[in-house]
Amino acid sequence: MLTSNKYHLIFFCLFFVFLFFSRPTFAEISQADKETTYKQLELFSNILSILQENYVEEINTKEALNGAIRGLLYSLDPHSSYLSPESFKDLQDETRGSFSGIGIEVTIKNDLLTIVSPIADTPADQAGLKANDVILEIDGKKTKNMGPFEAIEKLRGPSGTSVTLSIYREGWDELKKMTIKREVIPVQSVKTEFLSPGLVYSRITKFQSHTSSEFKTKLQQLKNEQQVNGLILDLRNNPGGLLHQAVSVADIFLEKGKIVYTKGRKTDQNTVFTAHSSGEKRQYPLVILVNEGSASASEIVAGAIQAHKRGIIVGTQTFGKGSVQTIIPLPDGAGLRMTTATYYTPDDRSIQALGITPDVEVPFAACAEVPEKAKTEKKLVKEADLTNHLPGLKQGKGKKVDKETIKLEERLQQDNQLRTAYDIVKSLNLFTSYNKSDD
Repeated sequence: MLTSNKYHLIFFCLFFVFLFFSRPTFAEISQADKETTYKQLELFSNILSILQENYVEEINTKEALNGAIRGLLYSLDPHSSYLSPESFKDLQDETRGSFSGIGIEVTIKNDLLTIVSPIADTPADQAGLKANDVILEIDGKKTKNMGPFEAIEKLRGPSGTSVTLSIYREGWDELKKMTIKREVIPVQSVKTEFLSPGLVYSRITKFQSHTSSEFKTKLQQLKNEQQVNGLILDLRNNPGGLLHQAVSVADIFLEKGKIVYTKGRKTDQNTVFTAHSSGEKRQYPLVILVNEGSASASEIVAGAIQAHKRGIIVGTQTFGKGSVQTIIPLPDGAGLRMTTATYYTPDDRSIQALGITPDVEVPFAACAEVPEKAKTEKKLVKEADLTNHLPGLKQGKGKKVDKETIKLEERLQQDNQLRTAYDIVKSLNLFTSYNKSDD
């Protein structure tokens, strides 16, 4: 064990090495702040030395220092954190497209560990977890004073193992315990399909390293099948991801102007991201779906589209995560996740703690399924039901169209936000078509 004098010598040697390598930044600090920093660091070294020599059990110095670093970052904001080598690797795996866990993004909100959103079609989503649910315990351990990445470490684990959560949701009288089995989560960030002829539905679940290129590819594949006359981009329960991917997706629909800009304490953290004309016109009607689980990168896309009046935002108020984190690799394989700036929409709105307000606010309300008996009783009599009615002309593929229409109607029946978006994009498409015919 190090003696107090030896420890002080080593500590201050390391501290002056730190000052040497960071002297341009340290030089910017006032003399009073420097003196305060010296005193506090000396106090820290004294406390650690006392603990090493007198604590009831022998202290693991590395773990103690890592704990101090975590505490330092946790005191700054909910999104700055120290990433252990394991957490740093998990973060890298996630941005590439897979990880093992239950599939949720968490943050600290009002000093409580809060779900930003469950990723679609993951164990968390299937268990019924929702944005703004509060996790009070993980496997019996209280989450008070637990940072987001410490919580994520506990939520993740080998596929097939389980984790038990104590969940509180606004409106519930008591906590609910949920035991959820972990799985390998291969996050396919983009899904696209035709909802009806010419009208595309696309869902982005998270902004990963390949999202924008995958989105472009799938749009082109649909365009090769038939003409695209309108698009619904679903960003509900999308917790965000990589900033440059959000910029790239917004750039697909914008030809010029700002997409987003960031402001930091240092001038090199002030960045403006602008749109570029690709030569390909995508001027068809656009509707973006958002909700309280849409955060960060999702809010960048929605905010840019709204500011340029390129599309209509439908749904509910978004989460309001408007800060930029920079990931810095550390020598031992760990990482530092540090908030370096806040971002703003092209029309100078800060999203931090405010979110994006939809153009058309539609709270989600799943429609109850109509019983088969009621469907039969309320069936309207049509011309085709009358005896000896005159036959109509055969439509060739009429039966297939009828099946697709029924399938779409059932889907819209269960999702009133999607129905609103569909009605809007369909109306805009008709309006555009009429204007073109007038020309």
